[in-house]
Amino acid sequence: MQTQPKIDFQGVEPSSDRQEKILRLIEKLEDRYGRATACRVVVKGPGAHHRTGGLYEINLHLVLPDKREVAIERTPHLDERFQDFDFALNDAFKRARRRLQDQVRRMRGKVKHHEAALTGVVKKMSPREGYGFIETSDGREVYFHRNSVEGSGFDALKPGARVRYREEQGREGPQASRVSPLGGDAA
Repeated sequence: MQTQPKIDFQGVEPSSDRQEKILRLIEKLEDRYGRATACRVVVKGPGAHHRTGGLYEINLHLVLPDKREVAIERTPHLDERFQDFDFALNDAFKRARRRLQDQVRRMRGKVKHHEAALTGVVKKMSPREGYGFIETSDGREVYFHRNSVEGSGFDALKPGARVRYREEQGREGPQASRVSPLGGDAA
């Protein structure tokens, strides 16, 4: 880290034990991700909050290269587990790890790209067997199973119904997943 971490205790005595725990957790983040340039931790003690008296609140603010930031500011309200300092601290750092992972992936260009949903028309149905086929915009037939149908369900689908779906490779060729009716019939 380019600057010393800042730890601010509000409404609670700053003990060396608590400071050491926080510094160890920051060190773990640094060992794992090594990209933070600055860190600030605010520990708000129980009783300092009007609505959530008795709960610890731990806020973290990490500054990363390229003006990116990770901020953990919300503590779940009305969760009695946050009466325990260690629980609140571990929860905040767990959420920080997840957000840091996401930021590091973005910085490395490793972001999942979701394929756009396709549209097609239900071509054939085999209700007893629990499957059907969708005719794609390029004229192919793609298999779908009853468990892949969202919304009003497999039993409501009829040949000619327009659907949105995602295509993926199955054991025996292309198949549709996340099939959902669009409403209206094909012409």
